[in-house]
Amino acid sequence: MKTLMCDPKLFTKDLTGQVYVVTGANSGAGLATMTQLVQQGAHVVAACRRVSAGEEAVRSLAGERGSVEVLELDLGSLASVRGFAEAYLARHDRLDGLVNNAGVMGPPKGTTVDGFETQFGTNHLGHFLLTELLLDTLKRSAPSRIVCVASVVHVGNKKQVGEIHFDDLNYENRPYNAMEAYTQSKLANVLYALNLSTRLEGTGVTAVAVHPGWIRSNLAKHAMPVWVQNVLMRPFSGVLGMLSYEEGAQTSLHCLLDNDVPNHSGEYYSQNSILYPNKENRPGGWPMVSPNPNARDENLARTLYEASRELVGL
Repeated sequence: MKTLMCDPKLFTKDLTGQVYVVTGANSGAGLATMTQLVQQGAHVVAACRRVSAGEEAVRSLAGERGSVEVLELDLGSLASVRGFAEAYLARHDRLDGLVNNAGVMGPPKGTTVDGFETQFGTNHLGHFLLTELLLDTLKRSAPSRIVCVASVVHVGNKKQVGEIHFDDLNYENRPYNAMEAYTQSKLANVLYALNLSTRLEGTGVTAVAVHPGWIRSNLAKHAMPVWVQNVLMRPFSGVLGMLSYEEGAQTSLHCLLDNDVPNHSGEYYSQNSILYPNKENRPGGWPMVSPNPNARDENLARTLYEASRELVGL
């Protein structure tokens, strides 16, 4: 399958004076996204759970046009999210782009500090609270953009379409299924972008959801040993559609930099993927219609927004 790549002209844009937040910027596609933005002159705040890992990752960017600072953010702790937002707003009065990139996939059954199922709490609720706390700054900085990094997995499979189980979000009353829980959290990412686009209409803030592709990273560590994915399966990367970090950053970068994206707020941008149940969707699209009808349900998106507000105490 052909990897979708940004127009090279986008990488010549001067981002001097612009400020971005990238969660999980210390590795993988988050690091590649941050690197490109800094090379174009932006100031990037790397929001990392482990500050030491973030500082190690950004050392190589010291000579670039832009600049970087590392701030602590544990998306599995609502107190940490609030602490990050306070620290950010104390230092910066603008935000040109927020990339909700960090996430977990397929861990054993567990909960966040606040008692939410690990994947729903980290992938959705942590980013939800972060975005809501920074929303006024994004509005003041308009035109600005929010990129919610979701996954093709939000679609579900041929047997079961992806759903949000509002009656049992935390798997307290049903058997835990790690990939089903991941599907729920990633569908929440897509629906949140849809809801943001409705609420932000006319503000100059664009929100989109993206599937970055199957990236050789540590995200799959609970599904398989990382060496199996990154070493044993590497000769089959082309057939499987596995991507490098830089290729995995392309969809997010397109959504941050391309002039046409504000015309598609709330839509879904996808890299190619062999995981789409229907072959016609596998090439991806910038943007494309999600094959999951639940991902396009504005009433469902509003219900999720209202539930999320209550859960995080807004």
